[in-house]
Amino acid sequence: MTFHMPAETAAQDRIWMAFPSSGYALGDTEADAEAARATWAAVARSTSEFTPVTVVVASEQTEHARRHLGAGITHPITIVNAELDDAWMRDIGPSFVFDDGGQLRAVDWVFNGWGAQEWAKWDHDEHIGRFVAELAEVPVVDSSLRNEGGGFHVDGRGTVLATRSVQLDQGRNPELTEADVEAEFARMLGARKVIWLDRGLHRDNQTFGTRGHVDIVAAMPSPGVVLVHDQRNPEHPDFEFSRAVKDQFASETTADGQLFEVVPIPAPEALTDEEGWVDYSYVNHLVTNDGVIACTFDDPADAEAIAVLESVYPGRKVVGVDARELFARGGGIHCITQQQPSLG
Repeated sequence: MTFHMPAETAAQDRIWMAFPSSGYALGDTEADAEAARATWAAVARSTSEFTPVTVVVASEQTEHARRHLGAGITHPITIVNAELDDAWMRDIGPSFVFDDGGQLRAVDWVFNGWGAQEWAKWDHDEHIGRFVAELAEVPVVDSSLRNEGGGFHVDGRGTVLATRSVQLDQGRNPELTEADVEAEFARMLGARKVIWLDRGLHRDNQTFGTRGHVDIVAAMPSPGVVLVHDQRNPEHPDFEFSRAVKDQFASETTADGQLFEVVPIPAPEALTDEEGWVDYSYVNHLVTNDGVIACTFDDPADAEAIAVLESVYPGRKVVGVDARELFARGGGIHCITQQQPSLG
């Protein structure tokens, strides 16, 4: 049996999240922890304007979660308990797909801490995919691919974006070739064409990164349209990479043979933080029903980025959430959310 993953613009029943409970996401001090909790909660609350949200919370963080999350804006925010190592639901949760009969299924990839990174723990997180699927009452489909939801992006019509630095990572799938990964994407996601980028952004390839997730580099808001992270400052190490990605997509086609319309979305003007070069990216947004939850950075480029998102998602309300606390911990809004598509 093969499966098909719909585009993120398809109707959704729920958004799944996890709440920071320990480790890198929570931080070293109580001030760090409160900053993390407040930011994760801001994303959940903004999302609840458009879609019900369920947040997986470690038991010892339940009161903190209740204090920060509240009941939701238009739709409810539900808290469920499970033990967690970290809080990146895009990566530890399942990817929801449809089978040949139109029934919803949950792909449980093998999660191994972004390629068995020395700093990562995943004793609990490796079970979250199945836990979420069981709560959603959706049958699980197991994949042997070591993979995360941030490591690929689909247009819902057979085109998949991925990076070699993640899918062929020696810490993830050392025995596999591009053809092997493409075959698994065809089986699990309905891929008819995989567009390979060599790597991700500079910071994301450093010690505490994912080794190159595609979801801060490029996204397809509709078939034949690709948003590309546009680093315009030649001082930043992503400047040449960004130009190369734009050039690549200018000559790429979708699985249907359609040339891409390349839509650059600016990188923030901020170049560094206390750790070095930043990988702040507006590409890393959540599309959910009538809304788009967008990363902002208190940056002069915020307004232009919001306008770009409004143009590629006409009819949807774009809501900005300051994502600097997320990126300081290694990800963005797309990274901490996972959509469950609607049946029918």
